[in-house]
Amino acid sequence: MLGERVLLGPGPSLLPPEVSAALSEPMVGHMDPDLFPVLEETVSLLRDVFQTENELTLPISGTGHAGMEAALLHMVKPGERLVVCSAGFFADRLAEIARRIGAEVIRVEAPWGKPVDPADLEKMLKAASGPGASCVAAVHVETSTGVLHPIRDLARVARAHGAMVLVDAVASLAGAETPVDNWEIDACYSGSQKCLSAPPGMAPISVNARTRGRFSPATYYLDLELLWKYWGSGHAYHHTVPVQFVYAMRAALRLVMDEGLAARFERHWRNTRALWAGLQAMGLELLVDEPHRSPTITTVRIPDGADDAKVRTRLLREYNIEIAGGLGPLRGKIWRIGLMGHSSQMRHVLTLLSALEAVLASEGVKAARGAAIAQTVASR
Repeated sequence: MLGERVLLGPGPSLLPPEVSAALSEPMVGHMDPDLFPVLEETVSLLRDVFQTENELTLPISGTGHAGMEAALLHMVKPGERLVVCSAGFFADRLAEIARRIGAEVIRVEAPWGKPVDPADLEKMLKAASGPGASCVAAVHVETSTGVLHPIRDLARVARAHGAMVLVDAVASLAGAETPVDNWEIDACYSGSQKCLSAPPGMAPISVNARTRGRFSPATYYLDLELLWKYWGSGHAYHHTVPVQFVYAMRAALRLVMDEGLAARFERHWRNTRALWAGLQAMGLELLVDEPHRSPTITTVRIPDGADDAKVRTRLLREYNIEIAGGLGPLRGKIWRIGLMGHSSQMRHVLTLLSALEAVLASEGVKAARGAAIAQTVASR
């Protein structure tokens, strides 16, 4: 049996006790009428967390990638133009899925660790020849870099050119402000295992009326209108939903709303800023400039003399702490630290800083001793 971990990577996050308990609820059938009120409450809570009135709001049975693929299948027809704000691994993944479904994909790029500039999106949309873009897609918090994209400004540019707006909120929903209606986002998807702190395996998604019914997508399992016939008031069979995950999702959403969105966002910012202060006090360099850092994922450059895999392995084996390495061009160059949902606690920040300081010192890496904890506490 695996030991308990302090999950401080880019997902999954730690499960609150209430969510773990929900997983132990007695199994019922997915068509049991006593389950239907649970479905309806889950949908209502998801609307609150997405900050939307969209009717078509539900959790797909699948990971965040299922949400990504479902959203693309409903927003872009084969041959239509999709503009992807590309500055990291998951924006590239979004573009690849769009390519596979037959979209014409155009990228507006920024270096990894920088956000896509809305002015660059404006220039591209103005300069593009032929039919205009039907959709602009962006990742709110790019999990591979920790960049927080200016979604409100990107969405404003897209709408001015008649394009729909698709947002990946996998690493931001319930951890950073993501007001779907206020920012006029047409479709937004997320994952259950990050800031929501539910188990991996469900992908919340919300789609507005403008996007619904444009065309029938070339999918059955991910057909949102068919899924809505189950999650909505009709409760018509579509597939066997993972009932225990539904219980866990409801429990997680209840905790989010009991805490309150404003308080939850402030907690994420407070703890992450304390982490930044501690890392920098150790002499470590953060990848992302402060105005563009996210409150959920922090990326730190691996210092000279440190062995990426060895440091992460020692944190895991000696301290039960999980952090992640880099992806793509940042592999071997950064560590990714997640403070999301139930993992975003000051005690975890202090534990990680103390452990990382000890590991780096024992590996002969130059880092300021004792300064991290003092600076972190002072920054609170």
